[in-house]
Amino acid sequence: MSKAHSFFIFPSPAILLALVLVLTLSLFVFVPSVFAQPVRARDTDIRAPGVANLRVSAPASRTVVDVGHSSKRVLTLDLTSEPNDIWDRIRRGFRMPDLDGKRVRDLQLTYLRRPEYLERMFGRGARYLYYIVGEIERRGLPTELALLPMVESSFNPHAYSRARASGLWQFIPSTGQDYNLTQNRWIDERRDVIASTNAALDYLEDIYDRHGDWHLVLASYNRGENAIGREMERNRAVGRSTEFSALRLPAETRDYLPKLQALKNIVAQPELFDIELPYVANEQLLSTVEAPVGIDLATAARYADLPLEEFLTYNPGYNRPAITIPGQTLVVPSDREFVFTTRLGEFGRSGKGWRSHTLARGETISGIAGRHGLTLAQLLQINGLHARSLPPPGYSLLVPGNGVDPGDALAVSELLPASALAATRAGVRIAPDPSVRKKQAVTSRRGSAKALASSKKGKTRGDKASARASGKTKAAGKAKTAGKTKAADKAKTAGKTKAVSNAKAAKKPASARKSRR
Repeated sequence: MSKAHSFFIFPSPAILLALVLVLTLSLFVFVPSVFAQPVRARDTDIRAPGVANLRVSAPASRTVVDVGHSSKRVLTLDLTSEPNDIWDRIRRGFRMPDLDGKRVRDLQLTYLRRPEYLERMFGRGARYLYYIVGEIERRGLPTELALLPMVESSFNPHAYSRARASGLWQFIPSTGQDYNLTQNRWIDERRDVIASTNAALDYLEDIYDRHGDWHLVLASYNRGENAIGREMERNRAVGRSTEFSALRLPAETRDYLPKLQALKNIVAQPELFDIELPYVANEQLLSTVEAPVGIDLATAARYADLPLEEFLTYNPGYNRPAITIPGQTLVVPSDREFVFTTRLGEFGRSGKGWRSHTLARGETISGIAGRHGLTLAQLLQINGLHARSLPPPGYSLLVPGNGVDPGDALAVSELLPASALAATRAGVRIAPDPSVRKKQAVTSRRGSAKALASSKKGKTRGDKASARASGKTKAAGKAKTAGKTKAADKAKTAGKTKAVSNAKAAKKPASARKSRR
């Protein structure tokens, strides 16, 4: 065996040492994490759900939004991708300072204990959110405002409050007028989703220009900007803070922001509350089509292949069951726009439809009803009037044209909300119509038939009050006009002495009634 061959098989200690050094150095090259501290990327403080003070490295493409939950959770959003749905799009625009505290958590729990209510509210909002969010983003406003109709109306466009606030955004009549929302017998744009959304965002922007703080803006939207302004001035006068938390506010306004925050937390991360938001595609869901003059809403609903009740949720702003004013629009789901538009065109060419009739001096409601093939009760119902309504000359009545079946309009009128009826009846005098007194006694609503029957016997409170308050002349004049009571006829013919005695006699039971109250 040669010397070289012997060296290859039995290396010297020097060679072995060199091999060990090479292997050791390779560990430093290929496994740096074993011997060196990690190199930090872009550090962002992210608290995992339910875990405090946990620091996790976040990619540069993510943004962090603190949703104010008591567990200090944080929502991460990938802004490099398109939103998954409308809720994802809303989350990306959250910019308002968060509230945290016991009241927010209590209200959050209240909502979570009513999953059916949340499901119903989110489902209603699905129809309108794409438009609302688009307008909010176009104006550069925080998308928390898209959740405000949940607090105001639960996304019910027909919501109507005791303060006469109406629609998704709950405008009272005066504020609606300030922001150019039409309110008349035919239409109430406070309930119109598109018109009221634009007006509400205008209003919120104006308040922000005044206060410059979104918490104060929302408090002002609920309480009124002048009322909040007075509270701020009161605090300034005594050197106190003018922040929302420092103001003296009624309970409703005090809870207004916590309600919105509670809903924001639920929308931000519903999986933490073990709920699933309904899927709402981030795409245009509604289309607006010009309405032909004369169409009733029930016919339009059939053209859109929608149940009447659902069609009215897309078109909640109408006070009467048919459209007789040019330039009005109808809203339908976008996937039905083509068929709907085609059918509307056919209707427009047919020449049929409803129209308005202006009441002339000397005309009676019963006469107009007869000329248009309607009963008095039908004409009153279609126009949202009481059985004892007495519209003045110049009042516009909705009447059918030739060949129109009134059944569809009657069906719509039964579904119109209380706010529509209130607007229709505004300014209409309530009084008996002598020419149709007997018919009114049969068709009268809210007990008017009973009142008319009792008036013939001289027992109505109105007649007795007239006798008590006015004496012979006024009592006789009213009795002559109404032609209802024998007591009035006697007051007319018996002279002053007997009229006065009758008035005194009528006064006794009235005082007795007052004492019993």
